[in-house]
Amino acid sequence: MQKQPFISVVVPVFNEELTVGDVVQGIRNALDAMGLNYEVIVVDDGSSDNSVNVALSSQAKVLMLKKHMGKGYALRAGFSKARGNIIITIDSDGSHDPKDIPKILEPILKDEADLIIGSRFLNNRNVFINGLNKAGAKILNFTIRILTGHAISDSQSGYRAFKSLIVKAISLKSVGYEIESEMLIKAIKKGFRAQEVPIKFEQRTYGRSKLDPIKDGLKILIASFAAFLGD
Repeated sequence: MQKQPFISVVVPVFNEELTVGDVVQGIRNALDAMGLNYEVIVVDDGSSDNSVNVALSSQAKVLMLKKHMGKGYALRAGFSKARGNIIITIDSDGSHDPKDIPKILEPILKDEADLIIGSRFLNNRNVFINGLNKAGAKILNFTIRILTGHAISDSQSGYRAFKSLIVKAISLKSVGYEIESEMLIKAIKKGFRAQEVPIKFEQRTYGRSKLDPIKDGLKILIASFAAFLGD
């Protein structure tokens, strides 16, 4: 890893006008404090609110999709435009704290890992209000462990950092929330080093989660096996 990496932060957004501005500013504050060169790419996934203008006013680069396609599609679009040799993904609803960026980046900057997942569970907090979500997370984590041999406590976390060469080495196909599992499994299959670090996590203050625990959970499970069996 070069001494002064360039960081691309990809932020998928779908109707998060109340939080995306603060998220982008928090990202800027964290990376400025680290003295790193970076870009913030907000990928608007067909929002019907004022998310685009809020993101633009926060001086982020904004990539607008013509219609709502899904989180995975938005992230892949962002990855295709990212110039950094390290990419960070962070949710736009305010549940992830940008102050954790140094913690997520450190193992990669030290070349101790290629992919870092920010885990909501390593600090032993129960982050789920919905018991169905909690059960689903356990099933998906168990599936990842069986398929890869890696015990991952939070395989579905969208807060992560990774070397950009990972997305160049694997073929991502997901359009929805299943992209986190697909990336993790395919990266491990290719021999990349995956680790976790504990992060702070707060339930969203505004709006409602777009994830359907049954419908999306089934998609993630199917995608996990497809990623393991495919290329």
